Amino acid sequence: MSLIIAMCGFSLAMSVSPGPVNLIALTVGVNRGFREAIPFVSGATIGFTLLLLLIGLGMGELAVQFSFILDGMSYAGAAFICFMGYKIANSSSQIELLGDATPTFLQGFLLQWLNPKAWAACLAGIAAFNAAGSNSILFLFVGVYFSICYIGIGSWAFVGEKIFMLFQTTARLRLLNKLMGLGLIAVAVVITVQNLVR
Repeated sequence: MSLIIAMCGFSLAMSVSPGPVNLIALTVGVNRGFREAIPFVSGATIGFTLLLLLIGLGMGELAVQFSFILDGMSYAGAAFICFMGYKIANSSSQIELLGDATPTFLQGFLLQWLNPKAWAACLAGIAAFNAAGSNSILFLFVGVYFSICYIGIGSWAFVGEKIFMLFQTTARLRLLNKLMGLGLIAVAVVITVQNLVR
């Protein structure tokens, strides 16, 4: 039972902490509402838990042996995060990532695979719970993480919808989009600088 509590605590801390996925979920919630954010939230959750499962099954060791792959994915992730930040920052009063579309399931899924925070969380979680050594622990951890991750990312979209009242004017919504977009670009810059310093 204490193992499950520890897994829940770890999953919750990693899932609700600010990051690119959560910033986008919040922005979609404000701009389009919680219901419109569900495909993105679902893609991000499934993408993350699949990454967690594959790392637990051995992909993590392969990635560590070929660290240039992780570095390349980190740069690609920073570029993708920067692109999404640019699109959000330059949208008028609604998200326009692909024309007038909201972020999709596939974008949420891919963002997790290109998100260095997701890779770090997966590698740390697998190591912390020694989940790579036992399939039963791995599958338990993946199940726990899936549930909490879905709630964690979804809560950002839900909060976004609830604070919509603060951003009912076009000017305020435009300001929020600029702040969220610039926040994502800042995350991308930090990721790139960290890679260059290593």
